[in-house]
Amino acid sequence: MNISSPSASLSPSSLDTDTSPKNAPTNYRDYYDNFDMNTLLTEIFGEHIDDRLNAYMACCGRHVRDGRGDTIALVHEDTAGNVTQMTFAELDNASAQVANLLQSYGVQIGDQVATMLPRTPELLTIVLATWRIGAVYQPLFTAFGYDSIKYRMDKAGTKVVFTNQENRGKFENLAEQTKMVLVGSVADAQTWGDDNYSKSLATQPQTIEPVILDTAAPFLQMFTSGTVGKSKGVSVPLSALSAFYLYMHYAIDLRKDDHYWNMADPGWAYGLYYAITGPLLLGITTYFNEAGFDAANTRDFMIRHKISNLASSPTAFRMMKSSGVFDNVNDDANDSSKLFLRCANSAGETLNTEVVNWVETYLNCKVCDQYGQTETGMTCCEHHALTHECPVGSMGMALPGHTLVVLDDDMNVLPDGEQGQLAVVVSQSPAFYFRGYSWNEKQAFADDYYLTGDVVERHSDGSYWFSGRDDDIIITAGYRVGPTDVENTVLEHEAVAESAAVGVPDEVRGHTIKSYVVLKDGIEGTEEIAKQIQELVRKRLSTHAYPREVEFVAALPKTPSGKIQRFLLRSLSVA
Repeated sequence: MNISSPSASLSPSSLDTDTSPKNAPTNYRDYYDNFDMNTLLTEIFGEHIDDRLNAYMACCGRHVRDGRGDTIALVHEDTAGNVTQMTFAELDNASAQVANLLQSYGVQIGDQVATMLPRTPELLTIVLATWRIGAVYQPLFTAFGYDSIKYRMDKAGTKVVFTNQENRGKFENLAEQTKMVLVGSVADAQTWGDDNYSKSLATQPQTIEPVILDTAAPFLQMFTSGTVGKSKGVSVPLSALSAFYLYMHYAIDLRKDDHYWNMADPGWAYGLYYAITGPLLLGITTYFNEAGFDAANTRDFMIRHKISNLASSPTAFRMMKSSGVFDNVNDDANDSSKLFLRCANSAGETLNTEVVNWVETYLNCKVCDQYGQTETGMTCCEHHALTHECPVGSMGMALPGHTLVVLDDDMNVLPDGEQGQLAVVVSQSPAFYFRGYSWNEKQAFADDYYLTGDVVERHSDGSYWFSGRDDDIIITAGYRVGPTDVENTVLEHEAVAESAAVGVPDEVRGHTIKSYVVLKDGIEGTEEIAKQIQELVRKRLSTHAYPREVEFVAALPKTPSGKIQRFLLRSLSVA
């Protein structure tokens, strides 16, 4: 592991080996119509097709074996601006030590290993180590509160958690059921009675054989928000690797000489799938910025590291735009103060024309809108690497290997120009890998269709246009929040009788969360109670899920059966 000063500018090295396919297709329609899964697998893995049977081998081990060990896998910048880089060979050695440590804890094939860490080299090492021994990696977002953590750990039966001093207190009443390892000082670890990460690794060997599984075996355990009940489990199988490759190579257009930065946090699907798994699968450097989002820091990071391929969210682009810090960024021809972006990618919510035009003007590159879900990965995209007409404002075209249709309420396929629910035709989608929720929390399929729950419209050119959710999911700053989680947490306040949560349009975040609250008899709504409710949700659920607005009402609109009519509350919020 090499560390440099804050002023250093690092570039990926040893990238002379081209992992891109020869004679790669460039026309979307040709590639889509002639898509062949066996051809794709050969394109990804060559003669070593069994590398797909262990995610560590697919994303690290094979690159070392094939002579690309000196290629930089990770460039990491911490909050003080110190830069660290790790090669695939260094990740290979470090992940072997963590893998041996996990086995010493009794972790076996299929067991769940979690981290609650910021974007650090340790997080990446632990992910690869977990995969190496056939275990399942479970992300825990650093903004989660106690309830969110406990639910996920209880459902998954998490065996080991790696965390740091900043987050350790969230596990205070959970540590008995799980082995805790602290990434930090020995003294801090002793205070909690935890194993210390660095000390525990010092005696571990730097070799261990990867465990070979089958393509249906899970390697990631995700959770996705829902409108009814708790979050649903999504077990991601090894067969998803080929779909991740399709997105990275043909939509994001990740190339061997790119300096690629996906700004999404790996505590969530987009970051874990496409900031870690995707680029490493292609053998290409990924960049981590440990600092929280700030427009000026984002600009400086892109300049300092000569970022050429960027993945982010509409919220982040809107915040960059509103900050003004990019207005004159390309005026100076000096390389130390200009951007090097070749292309940009956006996911998580709809990208509007205003932002598209701003990116092209001020970031000096094309931005493509891309759609997906935790369950499915990305399934509908504008493709940088495949030529097709795609009007600004659309979600894009179906990702190759996926057949999409629009259905009415009776599961009939609708013609172009009519709104309905977006669905994946499973039998006609060889790259589609989702087969149902981990604990059967919800039926996601109807006959041969996977139902996304998103309302869209297909145009005659093959592009899809997002209209909204057919449920009440709130997308705020790119995060998907189930209103039930917010409502149930608000109900924990002793003064609250009923609550409902809806999304309110917001120029920067897309939507913010608003809680309508009915108080118990005899209690009057005050600013102090509103602040208590907000803080309760922050602490128990998550910092991104708290209601930025609390309104006290006498009653909530309901159906005759007693179901809250959130659509009426949404209409009130925008009136």
